[in-house]
Amino acid sequence: MTSPIDSPLDRSAWTSLVGPQAHLGHGNALARRYHPEVAPFAGLVEESPAAFEALRALLGPDDRVMVPTLAPVADIDGLQARLLGQVHQMVALHPGSGRAAQLQATPLDASDVPDALALVARTRPGPFGPRTLEMGDYVGIRDQGLLVAMAGERMRFDGHAEISAVCVDDAWRGRGLAAGLVNLLRARIEARGETAFLHVLSDNANAIALYERLGFRHRRTLFLHQIALATV
Repeated sequence: MTSPIDSPLDRSAWTSLVGPQAHLGHGNALARRYHPEVAPFAGLVEESPAAFEALRALLGPDDRVMVPTLAPVADIDGLQARLLGQVHQMVALHPGSGRAAQLQATPLDASDVPDALALVARTRPGPFGPRTLEMGDYVGIRDQGLLVAMAGERMRFDGHAEISAVCVDDAWRGRGLAAGLVNLLRARIEARGETAFLHVLSDNANAIALYERLGFRHRRTLFLHQIALATV
């Protein structure tokens, strides 16, 4: 079951949780997970029976964690693994199109959590919890006080930062807000000497096309699993 890694990007959750985001999770020498209110993700040092056993020790009866892997997972003692889908990991390698300078984006903080959660409920960009904003810099766009678009940095480790939670309210789509926010975050990440990356479901052709226009390129396909304790 063990899969070789070519880069820390192959284990982005693990690399983040043993690095700058260690305070946002807990675990052991083989498996770590984010606190549930931060993110539902867990990371493994390797895809081995011992690592999955270590993950099992971190789960309660009602816990569900999401684990990106390099290969499909099956037959894990004591665990149930459900494949949620394949994910494109994309890395910013080329100059892209779009403008960020004209956006009226403002930083989001703890006071913005209710509005951010409401926007996520309307747009469903992916996992987002009441403490997700603690993972990195998040920015939003408001119209007459209503939060209509946002994006931010999720997993982070040495030399890399993930762009995530890119979402725009349906009524404000078609105005280039998503592209502008991605460009804004990418510019900030690159100004720190880091590389921006992101994850998108492999069947989301529209989002993939947008990110390709913005200079992101497919690096690797991952398999996203939901893992829980096996039921008797």
